[in-house]
Amino acid sequence: MKTKTYVITGASSGIGKELVEILSKENIVFAGFRNKEQEAGLRIISPNIYPFYIDYSKPNTIKYAADYISSKTTHVDTLINVAGCVVAGPIEDINIDELRRQFNVNVFGHIELAQGLIPILNDGKIINVSSMASFGIFPFISPYCASKRCLDMFFNSFLIENKKNIKVVSIKPGVISTPLWGKSIAENSKYFDNYGDYSAEMKYIIANAQKNARNGLPAKKVVNVILKADKAVNPKLSYTVGFDAFLANWFSKLPLSLQNKIIKLGMKLKCKL
Repeated sequence: MKTKTYVITGASSGIGKELVEILSKENIVFAGFRNKEQEAGLRIISPNIYPFYIDYSKPNTIKYAADYISSKTTHVDTLINVAGCVVAGPIEDINIDELRRQFNVNVFGHIELAQGLIPILNDGKIINVSSMASFGIFPFISPYCASKRCLDMFFNSFLIENKKNIKVVSIKPGVISTPLWGKSIAENSKYFDNYGDYSAEMKYIIANAQKNARNGLPAKKVVNVILKADKAVNPKLSYTVGFDAFLANWFSKLPLSLQNKIIKLGMKLKCKL
């Protein structure tokens, strides 16, 4: 079996870490981490792993990562973008810098790393972990939804444009049990604590995130779909993972006015407004 070379971001936990553990058994894996305390944990998994620091909210680290990878290999078979974050809260009060961070991490960082690796990605694949949020707008996490839709649109255009035969795949999971939920609660706590008129909605958002962390599909489900897409000679453009993601896809095809009425009614009932 031919040894392949992978670049995986968000590699220190959840979906990214499971991918690293599987793929590094017989392949070279460049594993991106943001928390420097987790570098050692990546190194002990396999001698085939080359950890690298990258923080999509800090552009200088993206260039460093691309330069580092390019200095170690002349070809990357697959770039798998798992790294991401969730910015939540009422649009009327979300700090604009937080909105910029959402797009830097979930969109612009992905694009910049891909741009840096394109010279060594000939005939390769880019697999982005998007979300069922790409199908529509979920109240109070609209920055996340918009960033995932934007990610899909940019990379689909790249697929059409590029002349290096680089294939692009979007993985759209539903609710997955990953550390992202706990991180999201911590990062958005300023909007969740005693938030005036929106306190009922914020309590629901927190409770729902905690439930998702416990009851979501195992990360392995997403990992298996990513591996399937990676092995395919001609992968599908988009893979939906989980029944809730299939429902979101179907729901997105309804007239927007009807979607809005259903979502507002649902929020009213769930938050007991």
